[in-house]
Amino acid sequence: MHHDAIRANAAHFAASTDGRLMAVIKADAFGHGHERVARVVLDAGASWLGVASSEEALALRAGGIDAPILSWLNAPDADFSAAVAADVDLAVPSAAVLGAVSRAAAQLGRRARVHLHIDLGMAREGCPREGWSALCELARELQLQGSVRVVGIMGHLSCAEIPGHPQSRLERQRFVNAVLAARRRRLSPNVVHLAATAATLTGDGAGFGLHRIGAGLFGIDPSGSSTALRPALSLVARVVASREVEAGTGVGYGLDHVAAARTNLALLPLGYADGVPRAASGRAEVLVRGRRRPLVGRFSMDMVVVDTGGERIRPGEPVTVFGPGDAGEPTVAEWAGWAGTIEHELVTRVGARVARVHRADAPAGSSLGRTA
Repeated sequence: MHHDAIRANAAHFAASTDGRLMAVIKADAFGHGHERVARVVLDAGASWLGVASSEEALALRAGGIDAPILSWLNAPDADFSAAVAADVDLAVPSAAVLGAVSRAAAQLGRRARVHLHIDLGMAREGCPREGWSALCELARELQLQGSVRVVGIMGHLSCAEIPGHPQSRLERQRFVNAVLAARRRRLSPNVVHLAATAATLTGDGAGFGLHRIGAGLFGIDPSGSSTALRPALSLVARVVASREVEAGTGVGYGLDHVAAARTNLALLPLGYADGVPRAASGRAEVLVRGRRRPLVGRFSMDMVVVDTGGERIRPGEPVTVFGPGDAGEPTVAEWAGWAGTIEHELVTRVGARVARVHRADAPAGSSLGRTA
């Protein structure tokens, strides 16, 4: 995991947006290590951190992170007392969650910091538009009672990765209307935030004071509109065995691949349990001795096989599964295409038994960042 790339990406967003940067480091910072990444992005200019669950926020607090943290995905029976006591901001999508947060704060004799969350059209988290007025009224009442303080209003765009999509314009106007409705009820949020990575890059989320950047921190561009982002993750494995095989030799379960001629095979100790997607079987490539080589046969739970042609690869030699692409290795984007998925899924699925190597910097063309 390349800290220099994350730092550069965070600094790019901090400098290029029209407001403050919230670094979204949910799911262990997209698999990159939330505590280390938190320190890198805060140093690079982020003023907020964002996570899904309150447990993630509390883990950051336990690690000594004292920056503002927002958690936006919690059930009504979550442990809000711990979150309020740790000064974690909480998104509230319903009267049930708002009431639970208020009661937890009242029992502690504190005022909870909340962000009212509206669903703009995704039918996921967030308050349905028809219930927004009632949620604002309740928030105003609880704020007057002293148990909560509405510090933010948030929403999320459903089609932001498609530049200029008409749904984004519709949802943006819905968000503006929701903010105006809250202010008519004498709520005065300090921060209003709509844009995540894609909406920030396309400009569809411009004009609001806070940008929630997650995937972009790690070099992932859902919109395909930026050339400034640097991939932050490499996956490297070392060969554990190699052999020469004759034409007609089958490889792997089902013998889906049969060698067309005499060739060499190298075995890597990575499989779908480690995040190498089985759906990419028969399509993916890796970098061996500076040259791309195909992975052959079905991917197994613990291993994959590389056809190295006329080269006999020694056990212990490194093979780059993916990386920034500077040295010709496949990128995460290519792997996503081979597997029929998105880059976000691949980087978050790298398994726990894969050793993490954190690098403060990496020379141009370096492919070392994660090893197995």
